[in-house]
Amino acid sequence: MARVAIVGVGAIGGALAGLLQTAGRHEITLCTRRPLNALIVHTPVGDVQVNAQGVTDPAHAGAVDWVIVATKTYDAEGAAAWFPALCATGAPVAIVQNGVEHRERFAPYLSTGQLLPVVIDVPTERQADGSVRVRGATLMKVEDIQLGRDFAALFSGATAKMMLVDDFTTAAWWKLCINSVGALNALALKPAGILREEAMSRVAMEMVAECVAVGRAEGAHLEDNLPEQVMAMYHAQPADSVNSLLADRLAGRQMESDARNGAIVRKGEKHGIATPMNRMTIALLQAV
Repeated sequence: MARVAIVGVGAIGGALAGLLQTAGRHEITLCTRRPLNALIVHTPVGDVQVNAQGVTDPAHAGAVDWVIVATKTYDAEGAAAWFPALCATGAPVAIVQNGVEHRERFAPYLSTGQLLPVVIDVPTERQADGSVRVRGATLMKVEDIQLGRDFAALFSGATAKMMLVDDFTTAAWWKLCINSVGALNALALKPAGILREEAMSRVAMEMVAECVAVGRAEGAHLEDNLPEQVMAMYHAQPADSVNSLLADRLAGRQMESDARNGAIVRKGEKHGIATPMNRMTIALLQAV
């Protein structure tokens, strides 16, 4: 059994809490801004009632064995406020967030040896009643190091698929190629079905092509036909699927566009690679 704290219990954090609950042997702490009376996770195989301690004040948190950060990328400072108490005995921190700057984001707060970047792929949404709906299977990728193996062991017995990868840079940029396209949904205020239109598909593939070029400069091994692969994935999604950027814009919340398309632009500038489609997209998203 491990003591595991989840900082940020939105769609991703809730899905992870449900998986830890089904593993059946952990002491779970949910760290949130507001009290969370109950957490129910609706999955394709049934509902999961998460039995956890809720904490809203870092001063009242106790030391744990693992911390999982599932906040939005722009809230690194808020998440880090929990570290002094939760990591008092040296607990490692798994960063389950978007983008490719996991360690950079939290380097000011902890040693890099405590930080484990995680790439997650799970179709999940936070519902109006506070519950979490998981539409399909969960896949997580972590580095094949001892910290990654220990993190994967937390989910032994749960339905999540864990992949230990030698090349995490490629895994992170591959996921960013997929996520970059979601900005179009947020701009159009329409779910995944809009990407089936030819004009939108072409724009999306140009955005992915820029991400591929920048990712390769960063050391990622990405296929030439990745833009076509990404569009095939989006075309296979239910037409009403809503990604997190669109969900945040519809709800009037801040969007994670900087960690997605913004990262492509920043890294592109570092390598002298033009990223006009992503640059325009980030400018429009910041404007709205």
